[in-house]
Amino acid sequence: MKVEIRNARVVDPATGLDRTASIAIAQGRIVAVGKVPDGWRADETIEAQGLVACPGLVDVSARLREPGYEYKATLESELRAALAGGVTTLACPPDTDPPLDEPGLVEMLTRRAASLDMARVCPLGALTLGLRGERLAEMAELAEAGCVGFFQGNAPLPDSAMLLQAMRYAATFGFTVWLRPEDAHLAGAGVAHEGEVATRLGLASIPTIAETVALRTIIELMAETGARVHVARLSSAAGAALVAQAKAAGAPITCDVAVSHLHLCDRDIGDFNAQCRLVPPLRDPSDRAGLRRSLADGTIDAVCSDHSPVDDDAKLVPFAEAQPGATGLELLLPLTLQWGRETGLDLAATLLPVTSRAAQVLGVQAGTLAVGALADVCLFDPLKPWVVRPEALVSQGRNTPFEGLELVGRVVRTIVGGRTVYGA
Repeated sequence: MKVEIRNARVVDPATGLDRTASIAIAQGRIVAVGKVPDGWRADETIEAQGLVACPGLVDVSARLREPGYEYKATLESELRAALAGGVTTLACPPDTDPPLDEPGLVEMLTRRAASLDMARVCPLGALTLGLRGERLAEMAELAEAGCVGFFQGNAPLPDSAMLLQAMRYAATFGFTVWLRPEDAHLAGAGVAHEGEVATRLGLASIPTIAETVALRTIIELMAETGARVHVARLSSAAGAALVAQAKAAGAPITCDVAVSHLHLCDRDIGDFNAQCRLVPPLRDPSDRAGLRRSLADGTIDAVCSDHSPVDDDAKLVPFAEAQPGATGLELLLPLTLQWGRETGLDLAATLLPVTSRAAQVLGVQAGTLAVGALADVCLFDPLKPWVVRPEALVSQGRNTPFEGLELVGRVVRTIVGGRTVYGA
């Protein structure tokens, strides 16, 4: 099918393109941007004046809850939420039930996602069997089944010796090890950032050094093994500074930040707001400012939704007992746009960490509107205001700390492989 998107403001961060143009699509790929080829006739014309056309968003962390947690969300409900948020490619962590530690489970997930014919799903395989930290998973077989990296999720490894073994194995095959930097012993049973808020509320705390000590260990082991590492969900300015130093020294390290951590801090917990019970915890306002700067200067490669839908009952309990997580797929774009406006970035630079840089982290062909690329396109109204209402979200998970916030920027249409899969 031939499709023409006409008169949109076309923004492609990968190439720096930002101008009013038309996009021609055929056989699921971009065939022209700007002038439509002579004699080319579209089967469908989309009039997009006043809208921005950008690459479909790439989200490096979205929990889809299948298999095992269908009472929280289903693959179908969350992929619909992804499309409503303009997300066309996403990575799902392996902490399902059972975890994604066997090729058959990965193949089952990817087949089911393909049968739904919505967003593209890139599984992350379990780093260890059952995420128990006792034996390494069969990374080579999991990679053949479609895994783009190997991750422990929020499950800790027992010691540095197991991490060293995992990194040596991964380096042999050129696999990327995904790690959330947190020293389990220093974090203990903490549920909030170590600071005045946790002290006032009497909450068990997690110090910043739980992140930085883990990061220093990761960086040292990278130097020893030559492994490629992606650091998931940085939460502190000090952690971002360590990543910047490692990058300057030539380490093959990338990292991401959850979009919530660009806008919230531990003060937002208020009087035990369980919607702000997140992993990693919301930290000091100075950390939030440091993360925003590090994302703008490229130290942090990608911003993710860290989409983690939970059932309502899991939040209707005291803060320390609440299940961590928040819905984020439908909020990723407007919250990223807000960060860009407040940071003073142009639109191309703002979208870079949710398009081409995120695609580079995953090692997938996505995040660009270049001729020949897959025709995954997000059309959004950059001036459309809307208020976050949990009951209006597409995701089965309605848990969000942004309830009642007015955001600007709304997805109007999402196209995957040249086919409209969402329209507002």
